[in-house]
Amino acid sequence: MHSIRIQLLAFITAVLLIFLVILNIYPITSSRDLIFEEKKSALSGQAAVVASSLSGLDRLAPDSVREVLQLLDLGGYSRTVVAGADGTVVYDDAASAGGAADNADILASLEGKCVFRSHFTEEAFFSSYAMPVTSRGTTIGVVYLCEEDTERAAVISDIQSRLLRFSAAIGAVALLFAALFSSVLLSRMRELVRSIRIVAGGDYAHRLVTRGRDEITELGEEFNQLTERLEDTEKQRRRFVSDASHELKTPLASIRLLSDSIVQSENMDGGTMREFAADIGHEAERLQRTTEKLLDLSRLDDDVQVIDEPVDIKLTTVDALSVLRPLAEEKGVKIRCELEDGCVVMANTDDMFHIVFNLMENAVKYNVPGGSVLVKTATEDDRIVLSVSDTGIGIPEEDRLNIFARFYRVDKARSRASGGSGLGLSIVHDAVLAHGGTIAVGQNKPQGSVFIVSFPRPTSEETGI
Repeated sequence: MHSIRIQLLAFITAVLLIFLVILNIYPITSSRDLIFEEKKSALSGQAAVVASSLSGLDRLAPDSVREVLQLLDLGGYSRTVVAGADGTVVYDDAASAGGAADNADILASLEGKCVFRSHFTEEAFFSSYAMPVTSRGTTIGVVYLCEEDTERAAVISDIQSRLLRFSAAIGAVALLFAALFSSVLLSRMRELVRSIRIVAGGDYAHRLVTRGRDEITELGEEFNQLTERLEDTEKQRRRFVSDASHELKTPLASIRLLSDSIVQSENMDGGTMREFAADIGHEAERLQRTTEKLLDLSRLDDDVQVIDEPVDIKLTTVDALSVLRPLAEEKGVKIRCELEDGCVVMANTDDMFHIVFNLMENAVKYNVPGGSVLVKTATEDDRIVLSVSDTGIGIPEEDRLNIFARFYRVDKARSRASGGSGLGLSIVHDAVLAHGGTIAVGQNKPQGSVFIVSFPRPTSEETGI
């Protein structure tokens, strides 16, 4: 966390420094450039006036040049120099005339060039301009003007000083706010990390208190939703383990009790012993059914990839009917089928058999003597629909949301008596979803229940039919 704070502060500091550097450099540079252009314009104009005035002379003599300059009344310049065609200084108001000009700008101007120079220091703007003096197309000399502007230099220096103070204040305030912002941000992140560690430790009931509307709040809300799902999953897991242990413990206890009775009874007659052995077989069969269903659920939970193939629901229903017919006759329940041809879905054959068989078995088991079961298959638009309705005990409205939960029973006593484990509908539900289908339950009229399963209708390219 400390490294993130350092990185964040370093980034903000770098951005702030770039901004402050631009703030301090650009205005001053722009102001200096504008003054330089103004100086060049003013000096070139004044030099042109002087050169034009001197161009009327046949030659640049000291007296005549002095008279012309006095008439022009040049003021505000720190130095004015006029040199002849041979480079001899004929007029210099800052030094004695008569010597050779050693200024490079003057020498360059004798070749017909105009030379401007200007630079800025904290004390003044120092500017100079050299221009050739021509007469009848011939260079007869050079006029050289120098200017020292302290007033504008003072203004620029004052602006620069104020910008520095302003930048320092902005920088201090910005860094203070950046430190506070990073502290609040990292505090929220630490709170989120602490919550993650609490949940990782097994406390799935913990929730993060969120506030604000930013991305960290959104992350916290996602974390709370994930934790809520984990809590629900953990509750389901514990309930599943408890119910599975109970389901397995009950037949095992019965088997042990019956076997102990046989072992401990020395004078048990053959009929009683065969009855006990038959009961042991029934409990073992019940234990086997529960184990097989648990294995089916485990396979569905693990999302084991199986190769789907075209499965005709009509043929699957006929197979399930042949297996359930003895049970239906024993219960006194009549099974009717209205099966439409061509109801083919892409699924696993075993899964589809489990779906049809479990729905039909429940419809028979939880029916009333003399009741009936109706199994229908049909094609509706782009869906294949399977419905199983019965005239049995029905499902109360408050229990419909839970009937697909594992080990859930509407009537626990009756379900256990009929050999139900509470896993059949869970297997049906997971298998239907695994193959892209939907399942719904409703109330049959006048009594009983109806389960409606719907699958996507495959294309001819998928089925190869």
